[in-house]
This record gives sequence, C-alpha cells and structure tokens, in this order.
Amino acid sequence: MIIKHKGQRVGVLIDVQNLYHSAKNIHHSRVNFKEILKVAIGKRSLIRAFAYVVKTKTGEERAFFEALVKLGLETRVKDLQEFYGGAKKADWDVGIVIDAIRIAPSIDVLVLVSGDGDFVSLVEYLKNRGKRVEVMAFGKSSSSALREESDEFVDLGKEKYLLRKN
Repeated sequence: MIIKHKGQRVGVLIDVQNLYHSAKNIHHSRVNFKEILKVAIGKRSLIRAFAYVVKTKTGEERAFFEALVKLGLETRVKDLQEFYGGAKKADWDVGIVIDAIRIAPSIDVLVLVSGDGDFVSLVEYLKNRGKRVEVMAFGKSSSSALREESDEFVDLGKEKYLLRKN
C-alpha cells in the first residue's frame, strides 16, 4: 500500500524526448501529458513541474511547447545539436539531475517521468536524503534498475496516458 499524503510537496520532471520516442515507437501514439501531470500530482501540492524539450532549426515544435506551458509545465529548451556527418544529439540528463538536486530541499516527493537508466544514481541520492521518488515511464522501454530503485513505478503504457494519432 502506497501512501500519498495531501500535504506532500511534489516536483515533477518530464524527459519529453524519452517519452515521445517510447510512445511513438512502441505504442504508435502520442503522449497525454495532461493525464501524466494529473496522476503525478494527485491531491498533493505541486511546487515545480519542468518539461525538458528540444528545439529544432525549423521551429515546428513551437505549438507543442505552448501546449505544455498551458498545462502548467515550465519548459526547459535546448537546441538540437547537429554534428558533421548528420548525427544529432539532444540530451537533457545533466540538466534534469541539476534541477532535481536544486529543488530537492523544497519538495518531499520527486516524480521523474523518464525510463532512462542513467537516473538510477539520482534516485539513490534523493532517497538517501529522505525524499520519496516516483518514476513514471513506459514499462517496455524503461530501465529495470530504475523501476526497482524507485519508491513507486507507474507504467505509462496504459490507454489513459496515450493519445492515438489521427
């Protein structure tokens, strides 16, 4: 039985790229960020909610970023890096870890919305400082070590977390 107290202060960090690719490749769907945020917060007090996004040269994602802001998410934007030879990179791992550690003194619970196993050390760090860490990610593509280390794991592979493509 997992207890979520009304007075708990919650921080939500959403690795948008991680979710986008999992939803697209595994479920052939888009992510329902509104439902994820609602479940992440529950009846608790939201302190901060960040969505980590990547901007391309075309700017075609602007409307998507605006939709995230309307949901109450603060967007952290990074430019997509393009390397000689066509390789592309967009990695928010360090930024997510820095924000998690920065907001930790103000929260009781961190909800990490990512299945990236690189965050196992962050989860251990926060738990060792008395924080509750909940992970929300797609079960099929998330790190088993991350799932095991978290206090609670919510599988986003359920229908309510997905938006079917039109």
